[in-house]
Amino acid sequence: MSAHDTQVHGHCDPRFAAVREAFEENFRERDELGAAVAVTVGGEPVVDLWGGWADVDRTRAWERDTVVNVWSTTKGPVALCAHILADRGLLDFDRPVAAYWPEFAAAGKEGVLVRHLLSHRAGLAGLREPHSLEQLYDWELTTARLAAMEPWWEPGTRSGYHALTYGFLVGEVVRRVSGMRPGAFLEQEVTGPLGIDFTIGLPEKESGRAAELVHAWNAASGEQAAVFSQLHPAAIAALTNPPVGAAQANTPEWRAAEIPAANGHGTARAVAALYGVFAGRGSYGGRRILSAEAAERVREGQGACRDLVLGAGFEHETEIGLGLWLSGPDGAYGPDPRAFGHDGFGGSCGLADPDAGVSLGYTMNRMGPHIADDPRKMALVEALYRVL
Repeated sequence: MSAHDTQVHGHCDPRFAAVREAFEENFRERDELGAAVAVTVGGEPVVDLWGGWADVDRTRAWERDTVVNVWSTTKGPVALCAHILADRGLLDFDRPVAAYWPEFAAAGKEGVLVRHLLSHRAGLAGLREPHSLEQLYDWELTTARLAAMEPWWEPGTRSGYHALTYGFLVGEVVRRVSGMRPGAFLEQEVTGPLGIDFTIGLPEKESGRAAELVHAWNAASGEQAAVFSQLHPAAIAALTNPPVGAAQANTPEWRAAEIPAANGHGTARAVAALYGVFAGRGSYGGRRILSAEAAERVREGQGACRDLVLGAGFEHETEIGLGLWLSGPDGAYGPDPRAFGHDGFGGSCGLADPDAGVSLGYTMNRMGPHIADDPRKMALVEALYRVL
């Protein structure tokens, strides 16, 4: 079966036929291999589609319950954990991180605030010393190194995308406050009660449902090497220490680890549901997870700037709220500049628009080369808002 006759399965409300058309076009025109998209409006599912192949050899069809590593789309659920604790009065975003994690005060970081972690402004975008993939799998070692390191820039002054370190930083605060790492906390407080098919890491018993990630480009190309040579040392550390990609993410070791910035596994339906908590102003499926005030605080902008790590990939300055990227002038998450969401390495996406009451989840296994706003994702977002 070719991309031109890929069968799309699932449900799509007739009002949202444009989303289905864009999803089908992704297979015909944008080199999609396997993927799923889900949309909720007012907490009700209106789109739940999937199609294509779960592996590069096209021996396994993408099924309704196929899960895939969604990379940084995981950061939204991790931020949700912190917001739940803050909503309960257990975590204060305006207090120093060291109030909860005393070791973090080392190397001049005693003034770094919790909000700086959430908004990628802590200056800890990547570790200074070489850090192997095996060491990344070691929670205690990784968090200890982050606590001890000196920031790359003055914390709070600008954002610099914390690609891998974000989950350990926010996650360790979650652990210090709740006694649980974010994966267990998320399961207890959100995904378990709501029946959402999403985990940080992937239990071995679920590995048969996992799609195989595939790189769509040569990660060692001369062009990319030239780009990296121009980057700030913090950006190089954020993106290459250690280097990760499809080959690493397909291994049992990666799936067994807890890397809360990068190894969430789930369906598009699950992503739409998790971001739907924000879109529903704290409620989803009839259950209140956050107060409306706490849910609104997620999109409290921390100041637009040219991000130190990802800035070259955006036409305009960007702005991160308390855990998620605002749609801004580029319309990354729809035309409302205060809608928000998060992209994952290679293309996946979670979107929340509380004003429209809309959430979207998009998952795929063929990773594209764009830093953000993959054309497949943008086609789906634009189709959704044409309908709305």
